[in-house]
Amino acid sequence: MNSNYPIMVVDDDIISRTVVQKHLLKKGFEVNTAANGSEALQLFDKKFFPIILTDWMMPEIDGPQLCRLIREKKTDGYVFILLITARDSKTDIVSGLESGADDYLTKPIHPAEMVARIKTGVRILELEHSLKKATEEIRVLSITDPLTGCFNRGYLNTHFPQELNRAVRYSQPLSVILADIDHFKKVNDTYGHQVGDVVLKEFAQCIHEQLRKKIDWVVRYGGEEFLIVLPETKSLGAYSMAERLRATVAEREIRVGDVSINITASFGGACVGFENKNAFGITMDKLVGLADKKLYESKDKGRDQVTISECSMAGEIANQP
Repeated sequence: MNSNYPIMVVDDDIISRTVVQKHLLKKGFEVNTAANGSEALQLFDKKFFPIILTDWMMPEIDGPQLCRLIREKKTDGYVFILLITARDSKTDIVSGLESGADDYLTKPIHPAEMVARIKTGVRILELEHSLKKATEEIRVLSITDPLTGCFNRGYLNTHFPQELNRAVRYSQPLSVILADIDHFKKVNDTYGHQVGDVVLKEFAQCIHEQLRKKIDWVVRYGGEEFLIVLPETKSLGAYSMAERLRATVAEREIRVGDVSINITASFGGACVGFENKNAFGITMDKLVGLADKKLYESKDKGRDQVTISECSMAGEIANQP
């Protein structure tokens, strides 16, 4: 049995409360106690308890009312509530369950029965954990490019407007960089698509190594094209990041079996600062459009180049179609 779920025991009778606590501690559970419903709510607000054992008859807030108040709270997960009562009529049991309890125990408590019912609660909590984990895995798959591990266009379309809104709200700069592997078609034509896939993954890894954790993020924008989003970053910071990445890519030797490949990449970036009133009409398409324009300037200059727009070029961004 998984005893990693902390339990709160609520009972106004100190002897009953202590007996239950000691028995559960022997079984390896982490146990906290409360003398009444009010104290239990205060404790619950400080720490999440996925399992609660509560007496029915208590002053101030009784067991059923405590159940209802717990159910009204937004919690980190499901709370399994076991109602302890001397009442054993069907009407009382139904009333207790309807108040939000998951199960009940009748007094005097039989320790083995109590543990068995807690095991039922643990199974429910573990099922919920498994469902949450599966849901999160599905969510991650839905926003992730399976080859490179970067975010996909779907994530870009939903998340980028949030970055724009945040930049506007706090008058912070926002930069984007489009990165494109030079002559990638030649890699596929010469070595095959499996080798090309390795090159893409290595290139994505180079990008991830340069990102600030939990701040910057990268999207696989096209076949060999990646969009890097840099919140709170001015054009100089974007240029420095892109130049480091350009140098890293050019120096890295990619080995696939007996094959050794060296690649280069071109970069185009755009930055907007929302302290400039002319910038408030900026959209994702306009900002990325300017970065794309700068990327083509890098390619026209011979590739393996970085070209970044200045924050002051709000007018140029606004004129993007």
